[in-house]
Amino acid sequence: MADHQKIHPVVDPEAPPTEPLVPRGSFRSEKGDPVQHPPDPPPLQRTSPVIQSKPPKRSCCCKCMCWTISLLVLLLVIVGAIAGVLYLVFRPKLPKYSVDSLRITDFRLNYDLTLYAKFDMKIRANNPNKKIGIYYEKGGKLSVWYTNNKLCQGSLPKFYQGHQNTTVLNVVLTGQTQYGSTLMTALQEQQQKGRIPLDLKVDVPVAIKLGKLKLKKVRFLVECLLLVDSLSANNLISIRASDCRFRLKL
Repeated sequence: MADHQKIHPVVDPEAPPTEPLVPRGSFRSEKGDPVQHPPDPPPLQRTSPVIQSKPPKRSCCCKCMCWTISLLVLLLVIVGAIAGVLYLVFRPKLPKYSVDSLRITDFRLNYDLTLYAKFDMKIRANNPNKKIGIYYEKGGKLSVWYTNNKLCQGSLPKFYQGHQNTTVLNVVLTGQTQYGSTLMTALQEQQQKGRIPLDLKVDVPVAIKLGKLKLKKVRFLVECLLLVDSLSANNLISIRASDCRFRLKL
């Protein structure tokens, strides 16, 4: 039986040394040892850029409002400054009014039950200002009331009142009132007590004169609360109390 011999491969001594195979994804170190290559980084996800919103611009309406408010404030400051200067220069004082006398020339109940009244009244107007004149224009009215009923009315004359001047006005007032019977009964009851309350109202357009400057027309409103002893005709009525209040209407 023939002997079997093993045949070994012959290595060529002059051939260059062969390197062992390195698996894919690995690399060798400086010593030649295989080193595992780090895995590739995951692909970057694309993100949309963040857009920062710009602050909203002021609208034209807002700007116009700011300008308007600023102009109004400036105008108020200017008007206030002018008013302050005028006050320091002219030192204005309110005019004063009073009722000097009251006479009843006619006061009767008519056949149609209306109440007819005719008063003669003296009104004293005092202008205490040193540098301010008052033009009393046409259209001034003077009326006398009992409760809510107007007894009579008269017109004030047109005139100019100078500096620190006192003027006495004679005014005739006439009127005819409905429900005269009821009014006459109430007035007779008050007359027995000797205390009849009357309300005197004055409404007159005026123009103020500052130095040589005549201003725009305004209205003087005066209300005098009177307390008289009687309303007997052809008698000089005694005024027991008088309280006049003044206000200005632009």
